[in-house]
Amino acid sequence: MGKATGFLEYKRKKAPERDPKVRIKDWNEYQLPFSENELKIQAARCMDCGTPFCHTGMELRGMPSGCPLYNLIPEWNDLVYQNRWQEALERLLKTNNFPEFTGRVCPAPCEGSCTVALSDDPVAIKSIEKAIIDKGFQEGWIKPNPPKVRTGKKVAVVGSGPAGLAAADQLNKAGHTVTVFEKDDRVGGLLTYGIPSMKLEKSTVDRRVNLLKQEGITFVTNTEIGKDISAEELKESFDAVLLCAGSQKHRDILIEGRESKGIYFAMDYLTKSIKGLLDGTEVISAEGKDVIVIGGGDTGADCVATALRQGAKSVVQFGKHEKMPDSRLERNPWPEYPNTFKLDYAYEEAAAVFGEDPREYLIQTKKFVADENGHVKELHTVQMEKTYHEDGTYTMKEIPGTEKVWPAQLVLIAIGFTGTEPKLLDAFQVEKTSRNTAKAKYGQYTTNVEGVFAAGDMRRGQSLVVWAIHEGREAAREIDRYLMEETFLP
Repeated sequence: MGKATGFLEYKRKKAPERDPKVRIKDWNEYQLPFSENELKIQAARCMDCGTPFCHTGMELRGMPSGCPLYNLIPEWNDLVYQNRWQEALERLLKTNNFPEFTGRVCPAPCEGSCTVALSDDPVAIKSIEKAIIDKGFQEGWIKPNPPKVRTGKKVAVVGSGPAGLAAADQLNKAGHTVTVFEKDDRVGGLLTYGIPSMKLEKSTVDRRVNLLKQEGITFVTNTEIGKDISAEELKESFDAVLLCAGSQKHRDILIEGRESKGIYFAMDYLTKSIKGLLDGTEVISAEGKDVIVIGGGDTGADCVATALRQGAKSVVQFGKHEKMPDSRLERNPWPEYPNTFKLDYAYEEAAAVFGEDPREYLIQTKKFVADENGHVKELHTVQMEKTYHEDGTYTMKEIPGTEKVWPAQLVLIAIGFTGTEPKLLDAFQVEKTSRNTAKAKYGQYTTNVEGVFAAGDMRRGQSLVVWAIHEGREAAREIDRYLMEETFLP
C-alpha cells in the first residue's frame, strides 16, 4: 500500500475531458489523460483492502459487482503510486488482454464495489487502467511476443469481437495455430462497428489487431460461416471451433406505424456512421432533423452523441424507467453496481448544445405517424407510473391525460437484443436456449457438438465488453484442455 492515508487525504477527480461544444465538431475521443502526478495521487486513494471487492467478479441480482477479469487492482494502483509503471503494466496484463478497450468503454463495476465508495467516491480505477496500458504502448514496452513452440493444433474462432479476440490471444499464447473468421470487412466486432470513435478510436483497435497478427494469429474478413465456408468444412479443417459471433438479433417495437420510413435500429445507425467515417460511404444522417432515441442505455447515449455530431435539429432520448437517484437506495446496497444518476458524455454534449439533458423518463411510445410520403413525422407517447412491490418486482401503468405528440423525422430503436442470429448456430447444429443463445455451460463452454465451443454474448446474451473478454479467456482455457488433455492457461 503506497500511502496508508491516501484515501483520507485525497479526493477523487474525474478524468479530464475536451470541451463538449468543441468535441462535437469532430469524432476524436472526448477524454484526455491525467497528468502522471495526478494519477499517482488517484492511485494513492486505493486502500489495498484485506478483501478487495473491486476484483471479486460476482453478479448480484443480475448486475456485475467487481471486475469479472479479477484484475489485480490494488497491486497496480500501488505500483503506479510508486512510479513503477512497467511492473504495473505486467500486473495489468496478467488478467486483461485488452486494457485499452476496457479502460475506455467498460462501465467500471470495479469502481462500484470499491471499499472507499462505502463513505466516499471510489478510486478512479478505470482511468488508472487506461493510463497504464497507454503508457505501455507509448514507451514501447508492448512488443510482439509470438509463442516459441507450436502444438500443431489448429483452432477456428468465429467472430472477432472482444470474446473472439481474447480467446484467440490466449490460444495463440498456448502455441495453437489460430484463425479468426469475421463476416464484416474489418476486425473488431462491436469494438469497430458498434462503439463510436469518440469513445474508442479505431486506431486503438487496429493497433491491437496488428499486434495479434504479428504474434501469429490469422484473420479472415468478409467471410460468413455457413455461406462462404460451410460449418462442416470448418470442423474438418480445424481441431476445435469457437463460436463468438455476439448477440445481434435486435429487439423491436411492434406498434402502429412501425413500417414508416426513417425508423432504424440503433446499431444499424451507429454501424453506418462508423463505416461512413472510415470509408466515406453513405450514412443515416440526423442533419437538420428532430431525432428521438427509444431506449435509455449506453447504446442510446451513443446515438445521441452521434446525432449531435451530424447536426441534428433536436435530440430526445426516451427511457422506460424513472430517473436514477443521486445516491444509492436501500434496495441497491454496496457492493452491488450503483444504480445512481450519471451525466454521461453524450448528455453533457446535448446539454451544452440545447441547454438541457435530453432524457425523458417513464415514457412509453404508443404509435408512429407518417407523412404523405410514408416517412415518420411524429411519435405519440404517454407517461407511465412505476410501482414497486415488497418482493422487488414492479408494475407499470399509464397515467391518463399525459399523452403527448413529439415531432420526429429520425427514430432510433435502442432497446437491446433478443439473442444471437440463429443461422450460425443452425449451421453447426448447436442447441439453443430459450433466450436464443448457444446452449453451453458457463465455465465449460462446450456445446452439444463435439469440438465446437461457444462464448461471449453468443452464449450469455447481451452483456459488457469485460464479460466478453472473461468468457473468451475461459473458453480458450477449456479448448486448450480439450486439445492437450491439460492446460496451463488461467
